[in-house]
Amino acid sequence: MTPEEKTRVDFNAPVSLVDQADVVAELLDVSRTQLLIEALRDEIEELATDDGFRRMISDAYYSGEIDFKTVESILGTEEAMRMKLLRASLNRDPPEPQIKGELPPPAEFYDGDVPEWTPQDETDDPESRA
Repeated sequence: MTPEEKTRVDFNAPVSLVDQADVVAELLDVSRTQLLIEALRDEIEELATDDGFRRMISDAYYSGEIDFKTVESILGTEEAMRMKLLRASLNRDPPEPQIKGELPPPAEFYDGDVPEWTPQDETDDPESRA
């Protein structure tokens, strides 16, 4: 596995939170940076299992706000591919049925008399009302 490219991040955090992170990092014998990286990974992994967050990711992907690689990095390859295939199917026009020849007359199609539709409340059959 090749090392991932890194970027420097600078942010302001409450002093008490940084103090807590320093204590935890010292107890675990890791750097503050490593602790924060692991905390971010854990939070993203937890979010990735949340249905509401997954819906937000899919909405953003289908609307073009985020790309396939982003979805893949957060939800994994299988889920990203499922979304990609679904998006492709949503973006295409459904095929129009092609009829070869003429349609049979209604009596032939229905193999006899053509049934007549009647609304539900006009039927006298008690079973059809259930």
